[in-house]
Amino acid sequence: MRGHGRATPYLFLAPYLVLFTVFVLGPAVFGLWMSLHDWDFQLPGKPFVGLQNYKDLFDPLSATAEPFWHGMRATGIFTIASVPFLVAVPLGLAVLLNRHFPGRTFFRAVYFAPYVLGVAVIGLMFRYILDTTFGILNAFLGIFGVPEIGWTTEQPYAFVALVAVTVWWTTGFNAIIYLAGLQDIPAEQYEAAELDGANGWQKFRNVTLPGLRPVTVFIVTITLLASANMFGQALLITQGGPGDTTTTALMVITDVGFSQFRMGQAAAMSYLLALCLAVVALITFGLMRERKS
Repeated sequence: MRGHGRATPYLFLAPYLVLFTVFVLGPAVFGLWMSLHDWDFQLPGKPFVGLQNYKDLFDPLSATAEPFWHGMRATGIFTIASVPFLVAVPLGLAVLLNRHFPGRTFFRAVYFAPYVLGVAVIGLMFRYILDTTFGILNAFLGIFGVPEIGWTTEQPYAFVALVAVTVWWTTGFNAIIYLAGLQDIPAEQYEAAELDGANGWQKFRNVTLPGLRPVTVFIVTITLLASANMFGQALLITQGGPGDTTTTALMVITDVGFSQFRMGQAAAMSYLLALCLAVVALITFGLMRERKS
């Protein structure tokens, strides 16, 4: 019976461990193995090439280096442009929705509602809304004499459109997380601040923001990772254009792997992207962690 008691935690963990091994750990190890081979679905042989696929990504003469780093550049631009809005806008929204006013629950649901839509729905909907010729947005702006804007065919409007769509789509998720964090801040801290004569801004700066530090670290980290993995919006709304300016790293990896059947090189790109994201996440976590005095 005592031995059975020791095994109980592992029995509860077993279903998760099986799923994690089959769908996460196994594919990760297999993908790393593929990245060390010239893995082409169309060829019977898949010769071992070692780190050559990784070396090619740093070789300017390689056919894979230029598209990959162009994709990384587009990914970086989108991430830098979108993350500040995806952190600041949900925070402000959460502060407003945390107040007591009639219809508060309704507005919480309204702001969260877009997040439940799939990327395919969002992409197709905004593809028509932002169309240069017959899009609703240009038609509306035309009422005020604004000339046609190539939201999906000109820069910097293409990035502006992608960032705006993503902020509208995902703000509700981050706002709900912030809202949960706000409700965990003890009311006594705000009461003490009021007794000290603090105004609204001072309470926000000295009570709300420090109380939300763990939540903010979490939101910044997951938002960085999500933005760096942006795929569906660019594929469906701008189709990687104009030119290849909005072709993200994931789009390049997908094209190399599933259109050109060079899975070994695509796997190497994936692991290099993952390494870059891990480094960025660690730096972000280190910069935002609470420092002990």
